[in-house]
Amino acid sequence: MPFIPHTDTDVAEMLAVIGAPSIDALFEEIPAELRIHSLPGIPEALTEMQVGRLMQARALRDGRPLNFIGAGAYEHHIPAAVWAIVTRGEFYSAYTPYQAEASQGTLQLLYEYQTMMASLTGMQVSNASLYDGASALAEACLMSVRAHRRSTSRRILVPAAVNPTYLQVARAIAGGQKLNFEVIPYEPGVGTTTTAALEKYRGQDITAVVIQQPNFFGLLEDVDALTDWGHANGAQVIAVVNPLSLAILKPPGEWGAKGVDIVVGEGQPLGVPLSSGGPYFGFMTARMEHVRQMPGRIIGRTVDLDGKPGYTLTLQAREQHIRRSKATSNICTNQGLLVTAATIHMSLLGAAGFERVAAACQIQTRSLVAALTKIKGVKLAFGGPRFHEAVLQLDREVAGVLEALAQRGIVGGYDLSRAYPELGNALLVCATETRTDEDVAAYEAALRQVMT
Repeated sequence: MPFIPHTDTDVAEMLAVIGAPSIDALFEEIPAELRIHSLPGIPEALTEMQVGRLMQARALRDGRPLNFIGAGAYEHHIPAAVWAIVTRGEFYSAYTPYQAEASQGTLQLLYEYQTMMASLTGMQVSNASLYDGASALAEACLMSVRAHRRSTSRRILVPAAVNPTYLQVARAIAGGQKLNFEVIPYEPGVGTTTTAALEKYRGQDITAVVIQQPNFFGLLEDVDALTDWGHANGAQVIAVVNPLSLAILKPPGEWGAKGVDIVVGEGQPLGVPLSSGGPYFGFMTARMEHVRQMPGRIIGRTVDLDGKPGYTLTLQAREQHIRRSKATSNICTNQGLLVTAATIHMSLLGAAGFERVAAACQIQTRSLVAALTKIKGVKLAFGGPRFHEAVLQLDREVAGVLEALAQRGIVGGYDLSRAYPELGNALLVCATETRTDEDVAAYEAALRQVMT
């Protein structure tokens, strides 16, 4: 139900119960000069049908461009059943499940979500989500400081090929708590991080090493070597991953000799549509030994006095429940509706479906790169193995090319020149399973015109 109607009789009965003569009387404490009696410029109310037509018309102004941009937010096919279920009243309006006896459906769904995420990442425990992938990285770094008591430096090594927005957010959130983020350069001409770049830190007190797989350039890092280096040098290892890629790539729990310590990432590829920048949700999984340092909440499964299964909030190490000085985070809610979508999305696709989608993404990106690099003035920046993104270098400024492509109905990619000026005129392109061979051909034709 999109709204809850109140008839005049309903309103009168509610006012009678609370002893108020009118709705205006509820606001009589507000001085008359502070009240707004009219809204100049606001048109008269429209009917539901009129509002629907107006919003459709405005949406059509944006057109339906072909999208080849990724950079942390990806266009994937979402089965219609996902949001048909998510927008049912039982899920759509569900709040934090403080009362277990009244929230078994929500609690069970969150428990299933945790189980899926722990399995997908190869870890032992998952929380019930965070705000987004960027803030999840910040929380993981703070968690490492709490969990790695032998380290007192609060130094976090972050490769330059990690999503630059994630690094900015981590600095904004955790920098005020005296965490020091030190950037590790990627190998020029290769685009990935080598253990040689870490060697100058050997023997130093390092709290954690961050590894993104695939990295921001879409390339696959040597995660085994980087993970083992981190552990051999007394640091914890934090993985930042695209959850869809784990359908075909080794899970972080199996990186190196013993796996990473904490895994985070952006859950948007799991059933969440692109929608003007959000909302999205972050996920976090970890080793069981670190469970009491995880921010957010954890749902547990138990049995009642009759032996029937039941679900409840197991760990809530938040300032609302314990002394503020003991809290692991000030996270007061999570992106529950989006987690619901992700859980249903994963359930519908299953392991085989996930693998097919991931493989299709790789195939289409390979086709896209092959098509675009045939054009004069376009070349591939890095030649290593990748997932579904690639960096192209152009012989002219990227901004002008993207503007020209937009006029032809193509969202051509992400301009890397600001975040990575050393790459010159570099363009990050992406192709998911939603892009067809015809779409790739259309991009090639448009770019060929622009580059002529």
